[in-house]
Amino acid sequence: MSQRVEKIQKMAREVLGESIQSLKDPRVGFVTVTEVRMTPDLRHAKVYVSVFGTDEERTSSLAGLNSAKPHLRSVLGRQVRTKYLPDLHFFLDNLPEEAEHLERIFQKIHEDDAARLAAADEEDSE
Repeated sequence: MSQRVEKIQKMAREVLGESIQSLKDPRVGFVTVTEVRMTPDLRHAKVYVSVFGTDEERTSSLAGLNSAKPHLRSVLGRQVRTKYLPDLHFFLDNLPEEAEHLERIFQKIHEDDAARLAAADEEDSE
């Protein structure tokens, strides 16, 4: 990927993140833009968002973001100068939830190992 595309992706993430926070749509909850991936021709952008809340709130926030696409595209077009205004496609980024799940698994493994070591130490001391 070219440096130009990477730079535009970073700028788009910042602009969209700020713009989403200022949306007045009550369906859009606490949304964070985690990543923007653009095609090399800059005509399409996959916008990955993390939404804090329940599955229903996530679905509602995505619906709100999809209805705000024209507004978000125009804001993006005013602040990031490109030949084409990219089509925005919103996707839920489940990475924070997956990371939390993995953290719980690692914690459980750590606790099980500690319990096993404690039991082994008790057997050795007898």
